[in-house]
Amino acid sequence: MSAEVQAFIQGFPIAAISGGAALALLILGAMIYVVLTPHKELKLLMAGNSSAGLALAGAMIGLALPLAAALRSSLGLVELLLWGAVTVLVQLLCFRVVDVLLKDLRKRIVEDQAGAAILLVGVNIAVALIVAAAVSDPNLSIG
Repeated sequence: MSAEVQAFIQGFPIAAISGGAALALLILGAMIYVVLTPHKELKLLMAGNSSAGLALAGAMIGLALPLAAALRSSLGLVELLLWGAVTVLVQLLCFRVVDVLLKDLRKRIVEDQAGAAILLVGVNIAVALIVAAAVSDPNLSIG
């Protein structure tokens, strides 16, 4: 058996477990986000509300970027799970900050005001990129 095949056989279970854990964290994070945000994204989305779809897509991307970075750089499953929890909290904080800035983000999304949703997506992605960079740099130190 070739070295490549042996490496695949040895590495596949680890990749499957880690990848599965990251996907589970993404799904769980999205579910928590949907439950804790004051508007009902899925109901609004099914009714044709584009802003709800944009907001939820931004949250999903905002969750996925740091999770992908954590998956790449984590030393184990526990570290990946910890970063997953941080990611969910950061995305909820993003929603709250934009809500304060725009004065009633929930109402704006319910009224399908795309501008508000686009700003939320931008904040989600910008913050996610910063978190992802912080998570993925093993040489990052302060001091």
